[in-house]
Amino acid sequence: MFTGIITGVGRIAAVHDLGSSLDHGKRLTIEAPAGYLDDVRLGDSIALNGACMTVTTLSPESRQFTIDISAESLDKTAGLDRPGPINLEKALRAHDRLGGHIVSGHVDGIGRVTHFAEVGESWELRILAPRELGKYLAYKGSITVNGASLTVNRIQDQPEGCEVSINLIPHTVQNTALGALHENAPVNLEIDLIARYVERMLGAAVPTPSSKETA
Repeated sequence: MFTGIITGVGRIAAVHDLGSSLDHGKRLTIEAPAGYLDDVRLGDSIALNGACMTVTTLSPESRQFTIDISAESLDKTAGLDRPGPINLEKALRAHDRLGGHIVSGHVDGIGRVTHFAEVGESWELRILAPRELGKYLAYKGSITVNGASLTVNRIQDQPEGCEVSINLIPHTVQNTALGALHENAPVNLEIDLIARYVERMLGAAVPTPSSKETA
């Protein structure tokens, strides 16, 4: 589990194919900030742009670690197939503060940036989410964008999807990889976990007891 509070900005330094077909995944070499890997161990979970991955090799001296990502995960995420800046978050410990919201590290869909510009001292980020995710998005609700826990300020349902507007304070822009976003950039989205369970509870069919069961 994660909180959506980015703890470091790393960089995908290298991408290596794990095979020659489209069914094969890739091995990513990630460069982390100084000291970031001091308490990381092999097999630990680290979210990369919101996608939970497992550390497969570790070299704190060179500030690098690797993860293996399957073809399925590559198909369902954005920004994990090429070098570039990336948001990092280590898995939540039981005694940690829950500064954002409960995040599973499972990407629910890929959104597209429709607008990203300064407004006063902050930045307005607008993202078009897939239409099937629109029912989970609410005013002042939570959404995870490339691993960062953010608050929805406005929603607008459209034929092609649901556009959400988010305000980014300067600290968020400066201390995450979100500052590198641009119009039409794809982003990983994870909906609020509680919304997912609410939908299941409301939509689950309750079987009606038969006459034999009630006799």
